[in-house]
Amino acid sequence: MTSNLAKFPINILVWFILLFCFRSTFANTEFDFGTLTLSSLKLLGDAHLGNNTVMLTRDLAVPNSGAGKVLYSKPVRFRQPEFDFPASFSTFFSFSVTNLNPSSIGGGLAFVLTPGDELVGDAGGYMGILDAEGTQIGTIAVEFDTLMDVEFKDINGNHVGLDLNSMVSTQVGDLESIGVNLKSGDLVNSWIEYSGSSGEMNIFVSYSNLKPKEPFLSVNINIAEYVNDFMFVGFSGSTQGSTEIHNIEWWSFSSSFDASPKSAGAVAPPPPTGSLMNPTADSVNLPPPSMAPSESNSTTNVLQDKSSGKCHSNFCKQGPGAVVGEVTAGAFFLAFATLVLIWLYSKKFKRVKNSEIMASDIIKMPKEFSYKELKLATKDFISTRVIGHGAFGTVYKGILSDTGGIVAVKRCSHNGQGKAEFLTELSIIGTLRHRNLVRLQGWCHEKGEILLVYDLMPNGSLDKALFESRMVLPWSHRRKILLGVASALAYLHQECENQVIHRDIKSSNIMLDEGFNARLGDFGLARQVEHDKSPDATVAAGTMGYLAPEYLLTGRATEKTDVFSYGAVVLEVASGRRPIERETTRVEKVGVNSNLVEWVWGLHREGTLLNAADSRLCGEFNEQEMRKVLMVGLACSHPDPMARPTMRIVVQMLEGEAEIPIVPRTRPSMSFNTSHLLMTLQDSVSDLNGLITLSPSSSENSFTGGGNGMDLV
Repeated sequence: MTSNLAKFPINILVWFILLFCFRSTFANTEFDFGTLTLSSLKLLGDAHLGNNTVMLTRDLAVPNSGAGKVLYSKPVRFRQPEFDFPASFSTFFSFSVTNLNPSSIGGGLAFVLTPGDELVGDAGGYMGILDAEGTQIGTIAVEFDTLMDVEFKDINGNHVGLDLNSMVSTQVGDLESIGVNLKSGDLVNSWIEYSGSSGEMNIFVSYSNLKPKEPFLSVNINIAEYVNDFMFVGFSGSTQGSTEIHNIEWWSFSSSFDASPKSAGAVAPPPPTGSLMNPTADSVNLPPPSMAPSESNSTTNVLQDKSSGKCHSNFCKQGPGAVVGEVTAGAFFLAFATLVLIWLYSKKFKRVKNSEIMASDIIKMPKEFSYKELKLATKDFISTRVIGHGAFGTVYKGILSDTGGIVAVKRCSHNGQGKAEFLTELSIIGTLRHRNLVRLQGWCHEKGEILLVYDLMPNGSLDKALFESRMVLPWSHRRKILLGVASALAYLHQECENQVIHRDIKSSNIMLDEGFNARLGDFGLARQVEHDKSPDATVAAGTMGYLAPEYLLTGRATEKTDVFSYGAVVLEVASGRRPIERETTRVEKVGVNSNLVEWVWGLHREGTLLNAADSRLCGEFNEQEMRKVLMVGLACSHPDPMARPTMRIVVQMLEGEAEIPIVPRTRPSMSFNTSHLLMTLQDSVSDLNGLITLSPSSSENSFTGGGNGMDLV
């Protein structure tokens, strides 16, 4: 049997393997806006691209109506002969509906499965899905309707419906019941999950990036009765004498013939916007529904030619030894030529870069961007692309033209101090690699500009998630965020080659990725020191409420001052209050003294520590976990820096691997002896004149942290 197998043509065996792998891939599809190319989308009717979103409709003068459709350009397999059930699929998308003239009536949009990729349905109540003649039979749609159309038995102008070959929905849900208004202009998120084996379709709708626990609509349906073997997936939208604009901000889709399909909720929530221009190949390469006869014949001929076993070239007739020799010689020549080219290019590159102030050989960056590239990505740094402000610069949203990737571009402020801070940030973060640090993609230093390019964090900052989001950040997310920040600081303090003191730990510098994982950023104030070496003193910099008392007095930043700042963040996350509250408007006042650390310590003294928990959580947390987190926050906020734990110990405490130290009921006061303090200041700082004034008539001066939330720079 072995000899017979050996005689089996190896090339035919390889083709069988390739065809098997191809068939396996053939049945599955997965993509999102971050992996699509422009050629992967087919825009029909009024659909067009704008501001890195897909706009299904245009701003037409009233009373004109229009319709548009966008489809994934490759057909998706929904039926396969060897399976007695249709494909399972899950999709997530974010969209918004804006109306330039609120008095005009609406239209709507829909997620569609359609048999063709050429036709756009009628405008108005048809939403571009179907036309009055019913030419798109075999269409399934989940509509988000902003127009009450009596003809189609709509319940109102703000509902979701499932349409099966008809604009009269088989099942409808009123969005007012969950507080969602499609015409609010706000970003709306939706998840649609279908199990081919069970026939259950669940539709979720929310303003939040977090999928609701319960579906908004749940329907049992065998889509095999409505779909062809191949279908196109996408969106359609329309207006009816209105100025509605329907925007698809983000879309991800996956399908397979697995009995247990991957839930869209199991995947980290995607960003609100995505890239539509990634030139890399999509994750699936599906053929068209039917192959042209010429292509089929050509493929057959190739297979026959390869399986014939005949040798048609002198190269293969020379025998395996000659083949190996020629291949080896060719590979050696190519390697040698490549080395020569690299050497020549490197010499030229070094000559060009010698004129630069900042040499690339001392800054280990992933990529150097051109100024032209980043100017184009940010639309000439237009104000509408501003997404934040760092310590010494402005942060813009950028869309890279060559990859379509969405990035955050930090632009240095045009002053000497700003440039110095940027150089510091660049030199430090360029050498750091940790899952809880914002990843630096590259940099640019041209035309007197210094630009840093980071991964864009789709869920913004922790500060905004806590205080500006309409949805309450769940306790499980808060615990994960605090553990992530602690892990990042333990890495900076104890695991880097040189210790890094961040000096600006605060909630607005903690970014959240698509899975609400913490990413510490903004290293503009950071300093590197050798381990076990005392850092130099500087003028205190940072944000009041997060600054350790000894740092304000001496200007000497250490890992313990970072620990104090982290403690303030812990209490902020657990309580839902800012470290320094400028105004007190809530019923449960902090009190006359609005310092968060002092308030929580007061509750600890009274034995009511759990009263510090964020009331917006409505008690949906584990009390033991909440108590542990609050105690960790107090331990890190201890006035005596020597009593604060290291960040490595903090990680162990949060993970339950170390005991929390005893925290005194009454907050200790930190007292400085005047003569000792003056000696310390003279030894460590020569430029702190005016930073602190001590009364010579007082033998001791006491200081406790406070302030009004000001940034110190």
